[in-house]
Amino acid sequence: MTELIAVFRSRSQAMDCNSRLRALGVPSNLINTPREANIGCGLSVRLPQNMLPRAKAIIANGRYSAFYGYFRVKIY
Repeated sequence: MTELIAVFRSRSQAMDCNSRLRALGVPSNLINTPREANIGCGLSVRLPQNMLPRAKAIIANGRYSAFYGYFRVKIY
């Protein structure tokens, strides 16, 4: 299964984003940022790939200054 993570450079912004996504109907979870990403604060938001368009709009509207980008990850 392939999922996406939204990576942040700020723990507080990652937590805020996760709360906002969930409140607006996007199933998301906070996860530890994979070491391979070598970016960020240590927390990322995991979300289903099919929710990307909705999540992108929500994150863009949130104007998160610490947002780094999206990465695809394989969950086994």
